[in-house]
Amino acid sequence: MRITIPTMLTLVRIAMIPILVLVFYLPWAGANQLAVLIFVLAALTDWADGWVARKFEMSSRLGAFLDPVADKLMVAVALVLIVQANPDIILAVAGAVIIGREITVSALREWMAIIGESAQVKVQWIGKLKTTAQMVAIGFCLYGEPLFALPILAIGEVLLIVAAGLTLVSMSMYLRAAWPALRAQ
Repeated sequence: MRITIPTMLTLVRIAMIPILVLVFYLPWAGANQLAVLIFVLAALTDWADGWVARKFEMSSRLGAFLDPVADKLMVAVALVLIVQANPDIILAVAGAVIIGREITVSALREWMAIIGESAQVKVQWIGKLKTTAQMVAIGFCLYGEPLFALPILAIGEVLLIVAAGLTLVSMSMYLRAAWPALRAQ
């Protein structure tokens, strides 16, 4: 089996997950900045693997499988780290909503593919907006310290709540699109 460049980028993103966890817990000043850098680099590899795959027609089944898995793992692990470091009910609920949506939509897509209806649950624009809000919120929350007198953690928490709201809207759109197939079975 030949591993494409986009798949290699995805594998690098997966390998960055334990590094993110390790760096997050380092007792060094600036560890949070390094954690944000790792998270941003992972997000950039997500963008890059998709761009390379489309631009150079390097799509593969393995890459198509691993890419969303890598994304969901990185987001879930980052959210767990954030909630552990800031045990606040609002952050915990927002994190649970986001992780729960990812599990629900993944299961829905898998089931719809099994019954031959995967076109009903293709990626929508709101999913891209949700992902952007999530990534920015997670970056701010991982940083967690004031910057130039800006309350970065508070801004990140608000953005995470917005991301959780977009997550619920996105999930409801997927469920609504799949509802005729769900009801028919």
